[in-house]
Order: sequence, then structure tokens, then C-alpha cells
Amino acid sequence: MSIDQVKVAIRDVADFPKPGIVFKDITPVLQDASVFRMANDLFYERYRNQGIDKVAGIDARGFIFGSVLADRLGCGFIPIRKKGKLPFDAHEVSYDLEYGSATLELHVDATGHGDRVVVIDDLLATGGTAAATVELLNKLECNVMEVAFLVELAFLGGREKLGDVAAWAPVVY
Repeated sequence: MSIDQVKVAIRDVADFPKPGIVFKDITPVLQDASVFRMANDLFYERYRNQGIDKVAGIDARGFIFGSVLADRLGCGFIPIRKKGKLPFDAHEVSYDLEYGSATLELHVDATGHGDRVVVIDDLLATGGTAAATVELLNKLECNVMEVAFLVELAFLGGREKLGDVAAWAPVVY
């Protein structure tokens, strides 16, 4: 199996969530066991020898790939949630989206000082959500090693919002 099989499985949905946007739907990747395994193998092969202490997954599709990666690496998983979804004391960061604003939260005890953390999400678009996630994790003084995505929409320039934190994505449009 190749990365091309993962890319072919990603479906374009026109005019979602609003007119003029072409949504990259990863549902077909999730529905096909061999393609889903390949996508997860890509993340695992990249991070298996990097001494990762925690994997942070961004709500909600980052939970899918992030929790699988954390299990394979034998490390903890950190859920980065939308505001109001965490039951314990949390840090929060608000940020602007392409069509609105949002707030993310993370438990204050989610990770420790110096922990090596990789952030996982399904798609990098304009980079606002990923940058807010890095800002949250920096509040806990961990080392964000990289922010990884299955798909990157490179033409939107999301990497620029991540500053010095490296981004990686095997499928690039």
C-alpha cells in the first residue's frame, strides 16, 4: 500500500461547510481498514524512535489518529478540547477561524515540564487551531516536538502560524 492510496481515499465535498469551500473528507480513509492502518502506520513510523512522552490530539478527528499513535508508542494521550468539554481545571486559548472564532482547552495537569509532545490532527488548513494548541501546550512548559497532520492544504499557508514548531503531513494539496 502507498500514500497514494490514502490520498485517493480522501473525498472532496464541494460547498461544505459553506459555499466556495471544498472540504477534504477523511471518512473513507477511516472506513477502509487497510487504508486506515496505512494512515496510522505513517504516523507511527515517523515518531516511533523519537522518545515521545505524550501525544496531543485536537478535537475531534485528531483524537482518532492521536489515540492510536499514543497506544502504539506506549505513551499517554492528551485531548485538546473545545471550550466547555473538560471536567477539571483547564487552560484555554481563543483564536480566529476562517469563518468565526473558537476556544480550545487543556487540563492544567495534562503533561509535565519538559515532556516531549507531538500534536496530531487530521488536516492543516489556515493553522489557527494548531497554533492555539501549541500555545496551550507551551503553558505547561512541555516540548512540542512537531505538529502532524494526515493532510495539508499548503495553498492556505497554515505552517506560517506555527512559528518555530515544525509541521509534517504526508498528503499535501
